[in-house]
Amino acid sequence: MNIKDKKYDIKHELKKLVYMLIIVFIILLADAAVVFAASDDDGAEAQHYLDRDNTEENRTNINEPGTAETGEDLKELNIANSLTITYDGGNGELNGMLRILIILTAIAILPILLVTLTSFTRILIVLHFTRQALNTQSAPPNQVLIAIALFLTFYIMQPVFGEIYTNAIVPYDAGEITTSEALDAAIKPMREFMLGEALIRDIDVFMQLSDTPWDGEDMDLVPTTVLIPAFIVGELRQAFIIGFIIYIPFIVLDMVVASVLMSMGMMMLPPTTISMPFKILLFVLADGWNLVIVELIKTFL
Repeated sequence: MNIKDKKYDIKHELKKLVYMLIIVFIILLADAAVVFAASDDDGAEAQHYLDRDNTEENRTNINEPGTAETGEDLKELNIANSLTITYDGGNGELNGMLRILIILTAIAILPILLVTLTSFTRILIVLHFTRQALNTQSAPPNQVLIAIALFLTFYIMQPVFGEIYTNAIVPYDAGEITTSEALDAAIKPMREFMLGEALIRDIDVFMQLSDTPWDGEDMDLVPTTVLIPAFIVGELRQAFIIGFIIYIPFIVLDMVVASVLMSMGMMMLPPTTISMPFKILLFVLADGWNLVIVELIKTFL
């Protein structure tokens, strides 16, 4: 055996000795210590758990299901006398990554919910009818109409959004309510808003289509899956009725201009071209935008 082989054998034996010492140390430590998962700020509390004895009065028994009363109780999991896990950033229901996934999904479908479950649909359709009645083609442009509809929607829905934030988001973020309770608290003000705008006949039609028994009076028995389409149909109906009312004075003005042109023998001249300035003048003198927007907001109050 040469010198290199001897050095290799010595190093090999030393490694085996070190590995054995590490294994022995881990075994001894496992018998004497309690696993405690906590943040760096909880060092004193962790030392308390490590130093406690195994007497009956100091044991940490398994919590019975349903015994937690606050969000802080849900954040601590005690198992017998050997393991204590304390964690933050949740209420003990969803993993952090899963919560992020749910939030991203909610953000993705938020535009659809904003358009269908709020006053946005009615407002945008009425503003579109107003522009068409004025015959101004693209003035105001679509981006301006959408922005106006969004701000008016936030103005109308502010009490509903505030109630959702207070009763659902804040308690859930604090761990005071579960996920299902948060969803129920969030959908309740939205249901109240939609029930106030939907018509009984629309709800009854969709209840019949879904083969759901209903007495026609108790709104608590109406599922949300039935209430949403009934609300959308009602919003479309209301928007077209308002649009028709807005169209009436401008149609009368078109008829007057067309009659004058025919009496003057100017049949080749399009009446809409001549009537458009008069429509704009009439709309401005009547303070049309203020009238339309204010009366439109009053339909939701």
